[in-house]
Amino acid sequence: MKWYTQQFDELKTAEPIISLCGDDCAVCPRSLAKTDDELHETAVFWKKAGWRDRVVSNEEISCTGCGSKGVCAFGLISCVKSHEVKSCNECGEFPCEKIHKAMECSDEKKEACRKACESQDEFEMFCRSFYEKEKNLKF
Repeated sequence: MKWYTQQFDELKTAEPIISLCGDDCAVCPRSLAKTDDELHETAVFWKKAGWRDRVVSNEEISCTGCGSKGVCAFGLISCVKSHEVKSCNECGEFPCEKIHKAMECSDEKKEACRKACESQDEFEMFCRSFYEKEKNLKF
């Protein structure tokens, strides 16, 4: 994604912002995309990487933070709310089946992401965004 890769120098030194599931929002294209073109390019990449079955709308691809839309494919948002914690690793049941399933699903899509990326640098940034959950949550 051209708009994303143009920010690599800045993103490489960005202070991490770890989501409840261990993703790094500081370098996540969904979180960073602001213009309609950036959002659309992100949606196209998400389909290409196998994270969506179609190119979704800009509204659907834009990120407004965990919990703001109340939707999580793995039920993690409602889970942390019900356990009254801010992230999975603060929960007394951590690591649980839900976070393991999220990590497993993420890992299953890693090779498709690698193939969808235009460069190794882009893939490495996606790894930081989505494939370091275990490190970020300190299993």
